[in-house]
Amino acid sequence: MSSITLKNIKKIYPITDEEIRSNRKAAKRKKAEEAPPEEGFRPNLQITDEGVVAVQEFSLDIKDKEFIVLVGPSGCGKSTTLRMIAGLEEITSGELYIGDVLSNVIAPRDRNIAMVFQNYSLYPHMTVYENMAFSLKLAKMPKEEIDKKVKEAAKTLEITEILDRLPKALSGGQRQRVAIGRAIVRQPQVILMDEPLSNLDAKLRGQMRSEIIRLRQKIDTTFVYVTHDQVEAMTLGDRIVVMRDGFIQQVGTPQEVFNHPENVFVAGFIGTPQINFFHNVPLTKRDGDYYITIQGRHIKLDEKHQKVLKENDQPEINTIVGVRPVHIEKSDDGFVGMIEVSEMMGSEVHLHINLNGDDIVAVIPTANLDLDTVALGKEFTFNFNPSLLHIFDAESEKNLI
Repeated sequence: MSSITLKNIKKIYPITDEEIRSNRKAAKRKKAEEAPPEEGFRPNLQITDEGVVAVQEFSLDIKDKEFIVLVGPSGCGKSTTLRMIAGLEEITSGELYIGDVLSNVIAPRDRNIAMVFQNYSLYPHMTVYENMAFSLKLAKMPKEEIDKKVKEAAKTLEITEILDRLPKALSGGQRQRVAIGRAIVRQPQVILMDEPLSNLDAKLRGQMRSEIIRLRQKIDTTFVYVTHDQVEAMTLGDRIVVMRDGFIQQVGTPQEVFNHPENVFVAGFIGTPQINFFHNVPLTKRDGDYYITIQGRHIKLDEKHQKVLKENDQPEINTIVGVRPVHIEKSDDGFVGMIEVSEMMGSEVHLHINLNGDDIVAVIPTANLDLDTVALGKEFTFNFNPSLLHIFDAESEKNLI
């Protein structure tokens, strides 16, 4: 079994008393003066008497052979979590189970885990074959078995023809394939990947994403993948774990996270282009039905929203309303703004529309579209389906639906 269970995992990096006092003073000064933080101040991490809390009470069950993606902005704790699973970081508190075995104090080499790093970490003086065979030689595996496993992995990754080359003679994509090959040749219970595609160009990243998807279908193991790129998260993961400041914000399938974000942060982080937000939107009730008012336009919510709000006896409050760019439609009646940026993407055009000071991004299909109507400086009238709106409590920032 290669399931992984994390129970209330916490990671604290010790710092000196002087650093604690300095960070707390900076935080108070920033709050009082709204001044930029001084150098070295870490605003997104909780500072305690024990030190900097990098991961906060992280609990997650990862199923056998599941592909889990940890995603979030830099500094959110995702790589630290991965390194704790690998045994490269000590767990401050909580329990880590690999299969049914409590693994907090098991040495990294004994966890039957392979890790693929961002910088490839290949031995420069060894050939591709020798890089892939190295861990098997350390395990004192018979020569014939090593040769068989290396060549099988090379065939799977389509790198058979470069087995005799040194890393310096390889492209970035080839090096990453070798790094993955070195991981899978051991047939580990779990493969951990820490932003493995971040050093590649956009085209090669797309190709390598496809390679990883194909690889996953060929080998039966559990993957835990870390990235700050939400496109990678959406295309690769069976489930996505969205993190922020050491906390889990939401766990779900890509569609669940996209279609029903639990809070404003998740809604803003997942989706390209980024979701549009309307702030200070009143949620009101009239004749038993709920309405929102965006820039003077009263919009009656659809049956799905009405049902949930009525069941929860939702009081009238101030909200934040989110609408994704792909859900904005060109219309003869609705909101009227001025096109400030028009980006032609082939099958669609991305518009930045100035709506009374708000920058609204719309993705409009170009099929049967008069391109003159979406030119820079033109007025643009648009609307959106109320059933596709995301409505958040302005105070808690949690989704009301």
